[in-house]
Amino acid sequence: MRRNLVILFTAIIFFSEAPGFADSKAQETPAPQQTPTDNQTPTPPAVQNPEQIVRPSETASPQTTARKIVTNILSDQKAMWTSPFHTRPEDRKWWGIFGLGIAALITEDRRISDSIGYGTTQVSFSKNVSRIGAGYTTGPLAAGFYFYGKWKDDAKARETGALAAETLLDSTIIVNLLKLASGRERPSLVAGKGRFFKGDDGFPSGHAIITWSFASLIAHEYASGKVTPILAYSLASVVSVSRFTARKHFASDILAGGAMGWFIGRYVFEHHLDPDIHKRYNHTVFNRIKPDVNPLLDVRTHTYGVSLTWNR
Repeated sequence: MRRNLVILFTAIIFFSEAPGFADSKAQETPAPQQTPTDNQTPTPPAVQNPEQIVRPSETASPQTTARKIVTNILSDQKAMWTSPFHTRPEDRKWWGIFGLGIAALITEDRRISDSIGYGTTQVSFSKNVSRIGAGYTTGPLAAGFYFYGKWKDDAKARETGALAAETLLDSTIIVNLLKLASGRERPSLVAGKGRFFKGDDGFPSGHAIITWSFASLIAHEYASGKVTPILAYSLASVVSVSRFTARKHFASDILAGGAMGWFIGRYVFEHHLDPDIHKRYNHTVFNRIKPDVNPLLDVRTHTYGVSLTWNR
């Protein structure tokens, strides 16, 4: 059990700045403060590096867009993997909640998984549903945003496509490194017990981290509306559940992947958005609709699970 928790909290601390990854303070100009409306708690804006902002002139062609994405990914990875060194104290509680929830699920993962019947039809259906969150689905969607924006000369759509692609690449790099480090067994293995450091690739869920990062980016880009964020997060939830019912992941794998993914999407958005494109939005609008995931644990009744609600 101690070895199991080591990899868990190693992954958690890598992404310990909530609500968002840590901001690098060197050579960066703080974004202007916004005046909060009544009954709203001021939220400090993310610190942006002007050189990392994705400008409309840079998304005008696929070549310059690709160059900008690659450059930003290097800065993203540095900030994400070094976030433990500059974590805001007031944000640690959020990852403390996630850490406790995931740790509780890890101790009960096998029992929870074994308590659910897995029919051939259910597993097959769940695998098909989870294709929504695969890279060959989300990748073309990101490209679709970009080329639609290029066709219509819509700078925001181009930005959405570019940042979505950047988010997907960031998520893919992170999840593969964590899978390699954790080596956790999948529940689909004949003798799979969810043990870590066994050379498998169960932790965290790749579909969950990729889908939630993509959904988070899209929801933040179009936070002024209601339908888009709800639809994006709902699809991410469906994909996450399908990975559990397809017996591809334990519940803790999915919760960890989903949590990391949401913060990856938000980090990319807040650090690379063009303020001129989003100037009609108040900073608090970026957080209008977001998922609230809470672990459910009752040892007395042997009840375990996760609750998902939408906060505005």
